Amino acid sequence: MSATPTRKPRRSPPEQKTPGLGASLAPIGLKERWHGYWANQRQVGKQTLQRLLGEPASTAMTVLVIGIALALPLVMMVALSNIEQLGRGWDGSARISLFLDKKLNDRDSEAFASRLRQRPEIAAVDYRSSRQALDEFRSLSGYGDVLNSLDSNPLPAVVLITPKDKAPAQSRLLLTMLSAMPEVAQAKLDLEWVQRLQAMMDIGKRITLAMAFLLVLGVLLVIGNTIKLAIEARRDEIVVVKLVGGTDAFVRRPFLFTGFWYGFGGGLVAWLILQISLLLVAGPVSALAGLYDSQYTLMGLGFGNTLMLWFTSGFLGWMGAFLVVGRQLKEIEPR
Repeated sequence: MSATPTRKPRRSPPEQKTPGLGASLAPIGLKERWHGYWANQRQVGKQTLQRLLGEPASTAMTVLVIGIALALPLVMMVALSNIEQLGRGWDGSARISLFLDKKLNDRDSEAFASRLRQRPEIAAVDYRSSRQALDEFRSLSGYGDVLNSLDSNPLPAVVLITPKDKAPAQSRLLLTMLSAMPEVAQAKLDLEWVQRLQAMMDIGKRITLAMAFLLVLGVLLVIGNTIKLAIEARRDEIVVVKLVGGTDAFVRRPFLFTGFWYGFGGGLVAWLILQISLLLVAGPVSALAGLYDSQYTLMGLGFGNTLMLWFTSGFLGWMGAFLVVGRQLKEIEPR
């Protein structure tokens, strides 16, 4: 009996042979290309950083210029943010100070304050007698000996009123109504200084934005000029790479990383300048806050804003290099 031949499964060839050659080309999948791309990115980034660290003098000068340019608007923005935080406790909470007629005694003044508490348009009433006002002024002014020598109390009773409606127009309307009362000698709206402070801060913000725009433009020019010089210094190397088949993207990559590292280093320097500035003024600010019995402390960038600063500065460096590299590489072609 003859054995029945076994049927072998059909196998597809794992690789394709090129005609006329003994070598074979294996297909490369998308995953392998993706891993190879990022591996090359990490390698080029590391080599570029090592190259910059190998030239500490020139790298430090460029990074310091970028860092100082970024630190100027950064310090102004943090200063405005601290001033805004300081005035936020009063912003929107208008208070009306009513200085009562000195002819009123304490009982009549307290009765007037009680009547004001019943009004629906008033949220809170804080009454301070003339004696309380004198004691407070004595403790804050430091002129206790002079005040003790006076024959009578020159300060009137004060009623501090917080309106329910925080709108400035309604606060002014309530001020006009209260100042017309016969018990009131003088009335003052305490929100006006906050509004002036807010207006000055708006001007400061616009000036800071304009300065930031000009300095960012200067950073782009500095990085672009630095990258241009680096390309000219490596012209022969670029020509050789293009002769052996290197693409513009391959040649462009180290210079883009160079711009990124310059910008990132400038962001680190700007952050250090800001921290040093905060340390220098933290003591005087704390002493001034202590004189007003305040627990106010300076605010820095915070973790999130610090990361944003470093990311933005690195992106500026990359952008400055990108704007220059493409045009420069087109002018360098092997002949």
